[in-house]
Amino acid sequence: MATIHLSSHVKGSVHKRFPQRVGQLKTSLSSTVKPFLQELEKIPMRINVSKTVKSASLRLLDAFVDSVFQFVDQPVLPSQRNFAPVEEIGEIVQISCVEGEIPEGFPEGVYIRNGANPLFGGLKSTISMFGRSNHVWVEGEGMLHALYFTKDADGNWSFAYNNRFVESETFKMEKQRNKPSFLPAVEGDSLAILAAFLLNVLRFGDINKILSNTSVFEHAGKYYSIAENYLAQEIDISTLQTLSNWELDGAWGRPFTTHPKKAPGTGELVIMGVDAVKPYYVVGVISADGRKLIHKVDINLKRSILSHEIGVTEKYNTILDYPLIVDAYRLFQGGPLIKYEKEKDARIGVMPRYGDADSIKWFEVESYCTFHILNCFEDGDEVVVRGCKAKGAIIPGPEWGQDKFEWFSRGFKPLNSIEENTDNSTADGLLFACVYEWRLNMKTDEVKERNLSGTEFSMDFPMINEDFTGVKHKYGYTQVIDSEASSSCGKSKYGGLAKLHFDKPKSSSSVPVKVEYHKFAKNNFCTGSTFVSKPEAVEEDDGWIVAFVHNEDTDVSQVIVVDAKKFEDEPIAKIPLPQRVPYGHHGAYFATPRQH
Repeated sequence: MATIHLSSHVKGSVHKRFPQRVGQLKTSLSSTVKPFLQELEKIPMRINVSKTVKSASLRLLDAFVDSVFQFVDQPVLPSQRNFAPVEEIGEIVQISCVEGEIPEGFPEGVYIRNGANPLFGGLKSTISMFGRSNHVWVEGEGMLHALYFTKDADGNWSFAYNNRFVESETFKMEKQRNKPSFLPAVEGDSLAILAAFLLNVLRFGDINKILSNTSVFEHAGKYYSIAENYLAQEIDISTLQTLSNWELDGAWGRPFTTHPKKAPGTGELVIMGVDAVKPYYVVGVISADGRKLIHKVDINLKRSILSHEIGVTEKYNTILDYPLIVDAYRLFQGGPLIKYEKEKDARIGVMPRYGDADSIKWFEVESYCTFHILNCFEDGDEVVVRGCKAKGAIIPGPEWGQDKFEWFSRGFKPLNSIEENTDNSTADGLLFACVYEWRLNMKTDEVKERNLSGTEFSMDFPMINEDFTGVKHKYGYTQVIDSEASSSCGKSKYGGLAKLHFDKPKSSSSVPVKVEYHKFAKNNFCTGSTFVSKPEAVEEDDGWIVAFVHNEDTDVSQVIVVDAKKFEDEPIAKIPLPQRVPYGHHGAYFATPRQH
């Protein structure tokens, strides 16, 4: 999620535009923390609290928070039990049994999945005289779950499992305090959110915790954990130890995208960072050796958007500008910090790799929300963008005051189950995501859009053979939402996988390309699926899909291996894990270097 910073010029304009709301907040605070309001007016963006507030003042602020704010656990339904956090296992555990066999040619390596694993028992809410504020479902400290695949000289496989928190600076801070300390600052009553903003900044120097809970990636032989509210953290994949922030010698200095892309041909890493204050969206290019930021440009967006991903082709970067808008000013009007405003313009930008704001060619498209790109490539005069499109945004969730469970449950309904002209149907199917294609003609400015996967199965968390990133490809893979289980749970549950054959069109079907499905048994759901390419592969789909799968009936988690060429067959291997792995976010498989 975007990091929220309050600069001095933002605070000044807020005072002018919303004097009544600011007055309410000040009146509430001044009875207890009046001595600190004068310091508040002096806070610059990204301050160092230790230099501006003395230790005695910090102790008083902590005492104020402890006396005024009550942290309470958010309820967890029985159907949501595998979203609950787990403890660190403590050391690497060897796994002695496997169902099936690891296939010939499968590379040695490590399969890692990142996910939110909140400290202190789960997501929290706070209750205070300012109202209530909540953590949203994507928050929580990052935890890495790793399965190591090792083969001896005789060809015998062994497996080992480990898990470990990503130890960011804010993780260490709260761990040392041994209690929840950061106030939830994304969802809730506007005064409660504003109070959380100010008190978190005064006590810790920033609005929100460093999450680092969304994905893992590799560049130049180093491995990183990331969520887009901070810099990437380098990790040691053999121990899962957190090493340091990837500072790039201070050249970047802003949030870092969860999904950087390696540029085809050069191996450079294309990144972007969004923020709640200007510059709202910055594009960067990191050298192939990872040592230098070789390009950085503000693309001059006029609004702060919660954009999750950037795409690449051989020559271009593709930029998703959809109206999931972060606006701190709305809080002073009693509105939400983050809101999907479907009536606002939506567009896709095509930018030369080292271009600037003026070089971007923008294409107006139908309103959309796309967190995840499948792939982008050039096809004649067209730039083709494929991703998972929904009518609304799953982040942060319903507007404050709405029934959250009902909102999510209705949102997960399949589009083909929704009757036309149904009363109050605006929430029905809002979160249904289809694999979608935009064809952007660079010469004529024409835009062609189409749904590639139909209206029966919702799909997200797309993946491809990464050797085809940025170039024309035949296949794409996704996780498939179990709409019934997700609706009854109020959270996303993925009950299968899909393989899309883009080279096999179907003219007589509502689904224009061939789709194969790998369905799990009832009450089995996956996260972190990724494609593992076969070394010396001949065809694009020479490889396997690996996924973390949890059986809710037995409460057992396992890693499965599916042959990408025999996609609808049973998994060829299942490796049971020594403890439950909660549902999480993105995974990646890193082959050992000698097998690249």
